[in-house]
Amino acid sequence: MITSDKRATVILDWLENKILLKVNSFELASSDASFRRYFRVLHPQGSYIVMDAPPDKEDITPFINVAALLKNSTVNVPHIYHQNLPQGFLLLEDFGSKCLLDELTTINADILYQNALNELFKLQSHTSIKKSNLPLYDKALLTDELSLFYNWFTKKLLGKTIPQNLQQHLNNFLIESALEQPQVCVHRDYHSRNLMVSGSKPMGVIDFQDAVIGAITYDLVSLLRDCYITWPEDRLDIWLIAYYLRLFENKMLEVSFATFKRWFDLIGLHRHLKVLGIFSRLHLRDNKSTYLADIPRIMAYIEQICQRYPELNEFDHWLKTRIIPFYQHKL
Repeated sequence: MITSDKRATVILDWLENKILLKVNSFELASSDASFRRYFRVLHPQGSYIVMDAPPDKEDITPFINVAALLKNSTVNVPHIYHQNLPQGFLLLEDFGSKCLLDELTTINADILYQNALNELFKLQSHTSIKKSNLPLYDKALLTDELSLFYNWFTKKLLGKTIPQNLQQHLNNFLIESALEQPQVCVHRDYHSRNLMVSGSKPMGVIDFQDAVIGAITYDLVSLLRDCYITWPEDRLDIWLIAYYLRLFENKMLEVSFATFKRWFDLIGLHRHLKVLGIFSRLHLRDNKSTYLADIPRIMAYIEQICQRYPELNEFDHWLKTRIIPFYQHKL
């Protein structure tokens, strides 16, 4: 049991004296890139997860709302058994401790990714964007996310400044591609650490509170060009083509695969630039430096896409001359 943590003590009091749960064990299960923490509670009938989101730092209302939305879409999200809005606690279904990243091998990857893609398809095809009340992944939000790269990675981590005209060209190019795509419900962090594996059950989907309405390829690239694991491009293309055909056959898009792949590549570049900024901010501001180890993988994705599209030649040159020779010294 955790006894020296003040909020943990308050959680235990809530569980035992308000919910009347007999607690056999109460231990930290995980934390994430935000201020949220998760505790695993063992009790005579099984286990729960408690989300701890300090109200002055995190609002749990979006999690509750999106959980209801996705459950209605038959996505396998955790059931919420109890909620304590004033103190920022939720008692959740426990999906176990095995995330997709921990379970993946070259042998089982096809099966596990198919499971993950099945849940993604339900999220995209069953969620009515007109009735969702989710915010839009619009030009303003897309621009703000790119600013994380310019401000936290290039400027604050590396001490470099991107030329204004180059920044504007890159923003326009990536944002135009994002906005021309079919718009669907977007999880925004649909990757191998947020998908839980539990035997033959559907993949458990967590950490969905930042969902928006946006580009149809965004969650797909989060999964297939994951910041935490890399797959050979030919294998990735097999998964990508199969999902494209599924969307096409269900009339969720009407473009060629070449256009779809371009969308996928460019939204991936947008995401990976944003993530470089987020990981730099976690290191510099929040003293969470373990994410720096993943920056080389992300930079490799960025280099790969920049070399694929002539519109990115100038940005590619700037990366090769002003960023890539220096960023490794900061890690």
